[in-house]
Amino acid sequence: MNNDLEYRRKRLRFRAWHRGTKEVDLLLGPFADTNLDGLDEAGLASFEALLACSDLEIMDWVIGAAEPPENPVVARLVASIPRAR
Repeated sequence: MNNDLEYRRKRLRFRAWHRGTKEVDLLLGPFADTNLDGLDEAGLASFEALLACSDLEIMDWVIGAAEPPENPVVARLVASIPRAR
């Protein structure tokens, strides 16, 4: 079971770093590196749901142009982005 979670985390980490646009790769890759090891199965499912979203949607959430969905991982991602003051 633990090996299954580790394999799943490894696949998700790769997907986070290889999305399509470099900007989103640079948002999701480090986030995955920092947070995936602490996620349980439900958290990994939330991260998978995030990865299913388009790069444009993710960028809109991060810059505040659109309201993010109710997803604890998306909320953590958006909260982790430093904001200009």
